[in-house]
Amino acid sequence: MSILVTGVAGFIGFHVAKRLAEWGEAVLGVDNLNDFYDPMLKEARLRQLTQLAGFTFRRVDIAEPNGLDEAARGMEIDTVIHLAAQPGIRNADPRAHVRDNLLGQIEVLEFCRLRSVGHFLHASTSAVYGANRKLPYSEGDRVDDPLSVYAATKRGGELLSRTYSALHQLPVTSLRFFTIYGPWGRPDMAAWLFTDAILAGRPVRLHGRGKMRRSFTYIDDLVDGIVRARSRVPGSGGSGARHAVYNLGDPGSVDLERFVSILEAAIGRPATREHVDGAPGEVELTAADIRLAEKDLGFRPRVSVEEGLRHFVDWFRQYREETVEG
Repeated sequence: MSILVTGVAGFIGFHVAKRLAEWGEAVLGVDNLNDFYDPMLKEARLRQLTQLAGFTFRRVDIAEPNGLDEAARGMEIDTVIHLAAQPGIRNADPRAHVRDNLLGQIEVLEFCRLRSVGHFLHASTSAVYGANRKLPYSEGDRVDDPLSVYAATKRGGELLSRTYSALHQLPVTSLRFFTIYGPWGRPDMAAWLFTDAILAGRPVRLHGRGKMRRSFTYIDDLVDGIVRARSRVPGSGGSGARHAVYNLGDPGSVDLERFVSILEAAIGRPATREHVDGAPGEVELTAADIRLAEKDLGFRPRVSVEEGLRHFVDWFRQYREETVEG
Protein backbone atom coordinates (compact mmCIF):
# COMPACT_ATOMS: atom_id res chain seq x y z
CA MET A 1 0.00 0.00 0.00
CA SER A 2 1.15 3.53 -0.79
CA ILE A 3 0.41 6.98 0.57
CA LEU A 4 -0.44 9.67 -1.96
CA VAL A 5 0.79 13.17 -1.05
CA THR A 6 -0.41 16.02 -3.26
CA GLY A 7 1.56 19.26 -3.46
CA VAL A 8 4.67 17.25 -2.65
CA ALA A 9 7.09 19.87 -3.99
CA GLY A 10 5.52 22.49 -1.73
CA PHE A 11 6.75 23.46 1.71
CA ILE A 12 4.49 21.24 3.81
CA GLY A 13 4.13 18.45 1.26
CA PHE A 14 7.90 18.09 1.05
CA HIS A 15 8.30 17.70 4.81
CA VAL A 16 5.39 15.25 5.13
CA ALA A 17 6.64 13.05 2.29
CA LYS A 18 10.19 13.16 3.66
CA ARG A 19 9.06 12.05 7.13
CA LEU A 20 6.96 9.19 5.76
CA ALA A 21 9.59 7.97 3.29
CA GLU A 22 12.28 8.06 5.99
CA TRP A 23 9.99 5.87 8.08
CA GLY A 24 9.97 3.30 5.28
CA GLU A 25 6.54 4.13 3.83
CA ALA A 26 5.88 3.91 0.10
CA VAL A 27 5.01 7.47 -0.98
CA LEU A 28 3.63 8.64 -4.31
CA GLY A 29 4.10 12.41 -4.53
CA VAL A 30 2.37 14.58 -7.12
CA ASP A 31 2.78 18.26 -7.97
CA ASN A 32 2.33 20.51 -11.02
CA LEU A 33 5.41 22.64 -10.16
CA ASN A 34 3.59 25.88 -10.97
CA ASP A 35 5.26 29.27 -10.81
CA PHE A 36 3.34 30.83 -7.90
CA TYR A 37 6.85 31.16 -6.49
CA ASP A 38 10.27 30.16 -7.85
CA PRO A 39 10.00 26.59 -9.25
CA MET A 40 13.74 26.17 -8.56
CA LEU A 41 12.93 25.92 -4.86
CA LYS A 42 10.34 23.24 -5.58
CA GLU A 43 12.81 21.35 -7.76
CA ALA A 44 15.43 21.55 -4.99
CA ARG A 45 12.96 20.00 -2.56
CA LEU A 46 12.22 17.25 -5.07
CA ARG A 47 15.91 16.45 -5.44
CA GLN A 48 15.98 15.75 -1.71
CA LEU A 49 12.95 13.48 -1.93
CA THR A 50 13.99 11.46 -4.97
CA GLN A 51 17.06 10.27 -3.05
CA LEU A 52 14.79 8.45 -0.60
CA ALA A 53 13.89 4.79 -1.11
CA GLY A 54 10.19 4.23 -1.61
CA PHE A 55 9.46 7.71 -2.97
CA THR A 56 7.96 8.14 -6.45
CA PHE A 57 7.17 11.44 -8.13
CA ARG A 58 4.65 12.21 -10.87
CA ARG A 59 4.07 15.65 -12.35
CA VAL A 60 0.31 16.10 -12.24
CA ASP A 61 -2.17 18.97 -12.19
CA ILE A 62 -4.72 17.75 -9.65
CA ALA A 63 -7.50 19.89 -11.17
CA GLU A 64 -7.28 17.98 -14.46
CA PRO A 65 -9.83 15.14 -14.66
CA ASN A 66 -8.29 11.67 -14.32
CA GLY A 67 -4.80 13.08 -13.75
CA LEU A 68 -4.41 11.37 -10.39
CA ASP A 69 -5.74 8.08 -11.70
CA GLU A 70 -3.11 8.07 -14.43
CA ALA A 71 -0.37 8.96 -11.95
CA ALA A 72 -1.36 6.13 -9.59
CA ARG A 73 -2.01 3.51 -12.25
CA GLY A 74 -1.00 0.08 -10.97
CA MET A 75 -0.57 1.30 -7.39
CA GLU A 76 -2.68 0.54 -4.32
CA ILE A 77 -3.37 3.80 -2.45
CA ASP A 78 -4.51 3.45 1.14
CA THR A 79 -4.20 7.05 2.35
CA VAL A 80 -4.34 10.41 0.60
CA ILE A 81 -2.78 13.46 2.25
CA HIS A 82 -4.00 16.37 0.15
CA LEU A 83 -1.77 19.42 0.56
CA ALA A 84 -1.84 20.92 -2.93
CA ALA A 85 -3.54 24.32 -3.04
CA GLN A 86 -3.37 27.85 -4.35
CA PRO A 87 -2.22 29.71 -1.22
CA GLY A 88 -1.99 33.34 -0.27
CA ILE A 89 -4.56 35.71 1.19
CA ARG A 90 -2.91 38.53 -0.77
CA ASN A 91 -3.04 36.63 -4.05
CA ALA A 92 -5.28 38.69 -6.32
CA ASP A 93 -6.31 35.86 -8.69
CA PRO A 94 -9.62 34.45 -7.43
CA ARG A 95 -9.94 32.07 -10.38
CA ALA A 96 -6.71 30.35 -9.37
CA HIS A 97 -8.07 29.82 -5.85
CA VAL A 98 -11.34 28.42 -7.15
CA ARG A 99 -9.67 26.17 -9.71
CA ASP A 100 -7.03 24.66 -7.45
CA ASN A 101 -8.83 24.72 -4.11
CA LEU A 102 -12.32 23.68 -5.23
CA LEU A 103 -12.05 21.94 -8.59
CA GLY A 104 -8.82 20.34 -7.42
CA GLN A 105 -10.50 19.21 -4.20
CA ILE A 106 -13.31 17.57 -6.17
CA GLU A 107 -10.87 15.69 -8.37
CA VAL A 108 -8.95 14.37 -5.36
CA LEU A 109 -12.18 13.40 -3.61
CA GLU A 110 -13.39 11.59 -6.74
CA PHE A 111 -10.10 9.71 -6.85
CA CYS A 112 -10.63 8.67 -3.22
CA ARG A 113 -14.21 7.59 -3.89
CA LEU A 114 -13.40 5.54 -6.96
CA ARG A 115 -10.34 3.96 -5.34
CA SER A 116 -12.12 3.32 -2.00
CA VAL A 117 -9.27 5.06 -0.18
CA GLY A 118 -9.12 4.22 3.51
CA HIS A 119 -8.45 7.74 4.82
CA PHE A 120 -8.48 11.19 3.21
CA LEU A 121 -6.68 13.99 5.04
CA HIS A 122 -6.60 17.51 3.65
CA ALA A 123 -5.11 20.87 4.52
CA SER A 124 -7.42 23.65 5.60
CA THR A 125 -6.39 26.88 7.30
CA SER A 126 -6.98 29.09 10.32
CA ALA A 127 -8.18 31.67 7.78
CA VAL A 128 -11.57 29.89 7.71
CA TYR A 129 -12.32 31.46 11.11
CA GLY A 130 -12.44 34.82 9.31
CA ALA A 131 -14.27 37.54 11.20
CA ASN A 132 -14.90 35.28 14.19
CA ARG A 133 -13.77 37.34 17.20
CA LYS A 134 -13.81 34.53 19.77
CA LEU A 135 -10.27 33.56 20.77
CA PRO A 136 -8.61 31.16 20.77
CA TYR A 137 -10.16 29.60 17.67
CA SER A 138 -11.88 26.29 18.40
CA GLU A 139 -13.11 23.70 15.92
CA GLY A 140 -16.74 24.32 16.91
CA ASP A 141 -16.58 28.07 16.27
CA ARG A 142 -18.34 29.90 13.45
CA VAL A 143 -16.60 29.60 10.09
CA ASP A 144 -19.23 31.20 7.85
CA ASP A 145 -17.74 34.69 7.55
CA PRO A 146 -14.46 34.39 5.55
CA LEU A 147 -12.48 37.56 4.84
CA SER A 148 -10.76 36.43 1.63
CA VAL A 149 -11.43 34.34 -1.47
CA TYR A 150 -8.66 32.01 -0.33
CA ALA A 151 -10.39 31.43 3.01
CA ALA A 152 -13.76 30.93 1.29
CA THR A 153 -12.33 28.27 -1.02
CA LYS A 154 -10.63 26.45 1.82
CA ARG A 155 -13.88 26.43 3.78
CA GLY A 156 -15.57 25.16 0.62
CA GLY A 157 -13.03 22.36 0.54
CA GLU A 158 -13.98 21.39 4.08
CA LEU A 159 -17.66 21.28 3.14
CA LEU A 160 -17.03 19.23 0.02
CA SER A 161 -14.99 16.78 2.06
CA ARG A 162 -17.67 16.52 4.72
CA THR A 163 -20.29 15.87 2.04
CA TYR A 164 -18.23 13.12 0.40
CA SER A 165 -17.71 11.57 3.80
CA ALA A 166 -21.45 11.43 4.41
CA LEU A 167 -22.43 10.31 0.90
CA HIS A 168 -19.72 7.74 0.30
CA GLN A 169 -18.62 6.68 3.82
CA LEU A 170 -15.18 8.13 3.14
CA PRO A 171 -13.17 8.71 6.33
CA VAL A 172 -12.09 12.36 6.19
CA THR A 173 -9.87 14.47 8.44
CA SER A 174 -9.79 18.23 7.86
CA LEU A 175 -6.70 19.90 9.35
CA ARG A 176 -6.65 23.64 10.00
CA PHE A 177 -3.07 24.92 9.86
CA PHE A 178 -1.84 28.02 11.69
CA THR A 179 1.00 30.06 10.05
CA ILE A 180 3.64 27.43 9.36
CA TYR A 181 7.34 28.34 9.12
CA GLY A 182 10.68 26.57 9.02
CA PRO A 183 13.42 25.31 6.68
CA TRP A 184 12.40 24.98 3.03
CA GLY A 185 9.59 27.48 3.66
CA ARG A 186 7.77 29.63 1.11
CA PRO A 187 9.35 32.87 -0.16
CA ASP A 188 6.07 34.79 0.27
CA MET A 189 5.81 34.16 4.02
CA ALA A 190 7.08 36.21 6.95
CA ALA A 191 10.14 34.19 7.99
CA TRP A 192 11.60 34.24 4.48
CA LEU A 193 10.61 37.83 3.64
CA PHE A 194 11.95 39.27 6.90
CA THR A 195 15.17 37.24 6.90
CA ASP A 196 15.90 38.16 3.29
CA ALA A 197 15.26 41.84 4.01
CA ILE A 198 17.46 41.95 7.11
CA LEU A 199 20.36 40.22 5.36
CA ALA A 200 20.06 42.55 2.37
CA GLY A 201 19.73 45.70 4.48
CA ARG A 202 16.22 46.43 3.24
CA PRO A 203 13.36 47.59 5.48
CA VAL A 204 11.15 44.89 6.98
CA ARG A 205 7.52 45.68 6.16
CA LEU A 206 5.33 44.99 9.18
CA HIS A 207 1.67 44.74 8.26
CA GLY A 208 -0.84 45.91 10.81
CA ARG A 209 1.78 48.34 12.13
CA GLY A 210 3.59 45.40 13.73
CA LYS A 211 0.69 44.62 16.06
CA MET A 212 -0.57 41.55 14.22
CA ARG A 213 -0.21 38.36 16.25
CA ARG A 214 0.02 34.85 14.84
CA SER A 215 0.20 31.28 16.10
CA PHE A 216 3.53 30.67 14.40
CA THR A 217 3.92 26.89 14.12
CA TYR A 218 7.20 25.14 13.35
CA ILE A 219 7.09 22.72 10.43
CA ASP A 220 8.29 19.66 12.38
CA ASP A 221 5.49 20.14 14.92
CA LEU A 222 2.94 20.40 12.12
CA VAL A 223 4.21 17.24 10.42
CA ASP A 224 3.98 15.44 13.75
CA GLY A 225 0.32 16.44 13.93
CA ILE A 226 -0.38 15.31 10.37
CA VAL A 227 1.17 11.87 10.77
CA ARG A 228 -0.62 11.42 14.10
CA ALA A 229 -3.92 12.32 12.42
CA ARG A 230 -3.19 9.85 9.65
CA SER A 231 -3.15 7.03 12.21
CA ARG A 232 -6.52 8.02 13.69
CA VAL A 233 -9.12 7.13 11.08
CA PRO A 234 -12.50 8.74 11.83
CA GLY A 235 -15.26 6.20 12.38
CA SER A 236 -12.86 3.26 12.56
CA GLY A 237 -14.41 0.26 14.25
CA GLY A 238 -17.83 1.12 12.85
CA SER A 239 -18.75 3.79 15.38
CA GLY A 240 -18.65 7.56 15.45
CA ALA A 241 -18.57 10.25 12.78
CA ARG A 242 -16.46 9.64 9.68
CA HIS A 243 -15.38 13.29 9.44
CA ALA A 244 -13.06 14.96 11.96
CA VAL A 245 -11.70 18.52 12.16
CA TYR A 246 -8.58 19.52 14.08
CA ASN A 247 -6.64 22.71 14.66
CA LEU A 248 -2.90 22.15 14.20
CA GLY A 249 -0.99 25.14 15.50
CA ASP A 250 1.04 26.54 18.33
CA PRO A 251 -1.29 27.64 21.16
CA GLY A 252 0.82 30.76 21.78
CA SER A 253 0.62 33.92 19.68
CA VAL A 254 3.60 36.12 18.76
CA ASP A 255 3.29 39.68 17.44
CA LEU A 256 5.30 40.74 14.41
CA GLU A 257 7.52 43.10 16.41
CA ARG A 258 8.69 40.24 18.62
CA PHE A 259 9.03 37.95 15.61
CA VAL A 260 11.44 40.42 14.01
CA SER A 261 13.35 40.86 17.26
CA ILE A 262 13.87 37.09 17.46
CA LEU A 263 15.11 37.10 13.87
CA GLU A 264 17.52 39.95 14.63
CA ALA A 265 19.06 37.85 17.40
CA ALA A 266 19.25 34.76 15.18
CA ILE A 267 20.80 36.66 12.26
CA GLY A 268 23.03 38.92 14.33
CA ARG A 269 21.95 42.08 12.55
CA PRO A 270 19.43 44.83 13.34
CA ALA A 271 16.36 45.31 11.19
CA THR A 272 14.96 48.53 9.81
CA ARG A 273 11.22 48.44 10.41
CA GLU A 274 8.61 49.89 8.09
CA HIS A 275 5.13 49.87 9.58
CA VAL A 276 2.28 49.55 7.09
CA ASP A 277 -1.45 48.90 7.29
CA GLY A 278 -2.74 45.36 7.12
CA ALA A 279 -3.78 43.99 3.75
CA PRO A 280 -7.47 43.37 3.01
CA GLY A 281 -8.50 39.90 4.15
CA GLU A 282 -5.93 39.65 6.95
CA VAL A 283 -7.04 39.18 10.54
CA GLU A 284 -5.24 40.95 13.38
CA LEU A 285 -4.84 37.92 15.62
CA THR A 286 -4.85 34.15 15.34
CA ALA A 287 -4.71 31.81 18.30
CA ALA A 288 -5.12 28.04 18.18
CA ASP A 289 -7.17 26.06 20.65
CA ILE A 290 -5.56 22.62 20.29
CA ARG A 291 -7.28 20.81 23.13
CA LEU A 292 -9.13 18.47 20.76
CA ALA A 293 -5.99 17.58 18.79
CA GLU A 294 -4.13 17.12 22.07
CA LYS A 295 -6.81 14.76 23.38
CA ASP A 296 -7.41 12.73 20.21
CA LEU A 297 -3.98 12.81 18.56
CA GLY A 298 -1.53 13.50 21.37
CA PHE A 299 -0.51 16.63 19.42
CA ARG A 300 1.55 19.20 21.28
CA PRO A 301 4.01 21.64 19.64
CA ARG A 302 7.49 21.41 21.16
CA VAL A 303 9.62 23.88 19.17
CA SER A 304 9.67 27.46 20.46
CA VAL A 305 9.67 30.31 17.96
CA GLU A 306 13.19 31.21 19.11
CA GLU A 307 14.51 27.73 18.32
CA GLY A 308 12.48 27.44 15.14
CA LEU A 309 13.71 30.72 13.70
CA ARG A 310 17.31 29.80 14.49
CA HIS A 311 16.83 26.63 12.45
CA PHE A 312 15.23 28.62 9.63
CA VAL A 313 18.00 31.22 9.50
CA ASP A 314 20.68 28.52 9.44
CA TRP A 315 18.92 26.75 6.58
CA PHE A 316 18.26 30.01 4.69
CA ARG A 317 21.91 31.02 4.74
CA GLN A 318 23.04 27.60 3.54
CA TYR A 319 20.38 27.47 0.80
CA ARG A 320 21.35 30.93 -0.46
CA GLU A 321 25.05 29.99 -0.53
CA GLU A 322 24.32 26.82 -2.47
CA THR A 323 22.01 28.68 -4.86
CA VAL A 324 24.62 31.37 -5.58
CA GLU A 325 27.39 28.79 -6.02
CA GLY A 326 25.16 26.70 -8.28
